[in-house]
Amino acid sequence: MAFAAMTAARAEMADSAAAAQYIADGCLVDGPLRCVGLELEGHCHDPADPHRRPSWGEIADVLERLTALPGGSAVTVEPGGAVELSGPPLDGVPAAIDAMRRDQAVLRSAFADAGLGLVFLGADPLRPPRRINPGARYRAMEEFFSASRSGEAGAAMMTSTASIQVNVDAGPQDGWAARVRLAHALGPTMIAIAANSPMLGGEFTGWVSSRQRVWGRMDSARCGPILGASGDDPGTDWARYALKAPVMMVHNPDDAVAVTRWVPFADWVDGRVLLGDRRPTTADLEYHLTTLFPPVRPRGWLEIRYLDALPDAFWPAVVFTLVTLLDDPAAADIAARAVEPVATAWDVAARVGLRDRRLYEAANVCVAVAADRAPAELTDSMRRLIHTVERGRCPGDDFADQVIEHGIAATVAKAARDSQGGS
Repeated sequence: MAFAAMTAARAEMADSAAAAQYIADGCLVDGPLRCVGLELEGHCHDPADPHRRPSWGEIADVLERLTALPGGSAVTVEPGGAVELSGPPLDGVPAAIDAMRRDQAVLRSAFADAGLGLVFLGADPLRPPRRINPGARYRAMEEFFSASRSGEAGAAMMTSTASIQVNVDAGPQDGWAARVRLAHALGPTMIAIAANSPMLGGEFTGWVSSRQRVWGRMDSARCGPILGASGDDPGTDWARYALKAPVMMVHNPDDAVAVTRWVPFADWVDGRVLLGDRRPTTADLEYHLTTLFPPVRPRGWLEIRYLDALPDAFWPAVVFTLVTLLDDPAAADIAARAVEPVATAWDVAARVGLRDRRLYEAANVCVAVAADRAPAELTDSMRRLIHTVERGRCPGDDFADQVIEHGIAATVAKAARDSQGGS
């Protein structure tokens, strides 16, 4: 059985129709709404020298000494040295939040022991983009972006942005279309609520979410929303999107070779262009899908990828709000009506956030609905989020206030020290 599956993965695909069918068939998995998984990234800083980017060796040394985390998270390192916790799928959002909190505490302690701190902002506010992860995937990704029209944005995306990703079940098949539409429609409002990146590379950008600004400057064929005109068939929409997207790299077990010209996957699979002197295999297609970064990405489940990384005071409430609006039927109905006027206002949300009246109104409805359903252990986080939203502020405003008062280097250094806690 395993040999047969391996052989199939290595066989060249027939054409784009076969590829489209394969993508659509694996897009989402029918089942109940139950599991939630979280992925949280933090920028690694040296509080003694916040301008310095800790080396690959320094970060690797910390991770080599790290034992298994209590909540089951895996730990990886992003291209620019941001450290990512990837939690397992757990039964409900409270369990996912609790596990991530415990793993985050252990990870922080490990970095504190090395004199380093993790800063949870959507964009690196101080340092210029620079890749430190030597992995073949990230080297090829860097080469791809350097050769493209989105080279500057690609470098910033890879090495200067951080997020909290929320993974949720696809749910019953008869609700897929509405669920995917809602996940997209919530995007602008949730971006405005969670905006936490007013600076990038040492400067205020004028956007409340500089992270989303970076993503907005990327190629829409790779990073834009996947929805078609109607949004009624997520599988077909995802297949169409993936086949039009350019191939980033040809991957093999030992290396990855960047594709530095525009080659839509459809051209490769239909034989109009041969990469590596061959057509793609199923394994190539699977890998291609991992190089696509829409704000909502189907992987059998739904990955919600549009939130800035957030500090401890906010992220549990933001995560609970988003999952509640997606998974609670009554909350979903209320949220769908509330966000409809701003369902496509991605740039407005990232630029001005809750200063936009329509986003402000939608955000207040959404957090109020979630607060009514929040468990006791999230009371403090929900109260803080509601208070912030009611004032038309976002999490990044607190950081910006500190920068204005104390300067950027001092503020980043303090954030890194604070993350070390009592270690």
